[in-house]
Amino acid sequence: MASEPLERGKEDSKKKWIEKITKSAKKYHKICPYYDKKTSNCFIKQLKNIKMSRCDRDGKFDGCSIFTGYLEERYDWYVSLGITLPADFRDLTSIF
Repeated sequence: MASEPLERGKEDSKKKWIEKITKSAKKYHKICPYYDKKTSNCFIKQLKNIKMSRCDRDGKFDGCSIFTGYLEERYDWYVSLGITLPADFRDLTSIF
């Protein structure tokens, strides 16, 4: 029972960080930075070898499950290594 508030706190901090980074990304990019305008493909999907790499959202990354999933992976990676979380979207390291 004692771990429930701790896990809830982790999820809250994860959610806050993802919202902060998404807001920061909006500041620098009008459309998703991982969206290819010419082919309408998502670079995140392509690098994960997902067969359908076409972006369903036409580059809009606010509320995109792929973009949010990528940020969740990055959060987990930073936390697992004990690295300080980036405060800005531009501070994120490469995709994979």
